[in-house]
Amino acid sequence: MASLNVTEARSKLYSLIDETAETHKPIVITGKRHNAVLLAESDWNAINETLYLLSVPSMGESIRVGMATELENCQQELDW
Repeated sequence: MASLNVTEARSKLYSLIDETAETHKPIVITGKRHNAVLLAESDWNAINETLYLLSVPSMGESIRVGMATELENCQQELDW
């Protein structure tokens, strides 16, 4: 993960935003008091969606079972 101090990040902000959006690699920005991480919005949304889904009881296990199921063993039509 790339790391820049806040002064460097400030001078390159627009290119850093483009870089994170295109590469999906976060960038650490270090400051005198605190550090921060720059992420592409789409990556942040994906993280939040994953956290939400995993907060639903038994959802994580259901997803793991579904991913391990061979496609030909899946129902062709939904019964809802």
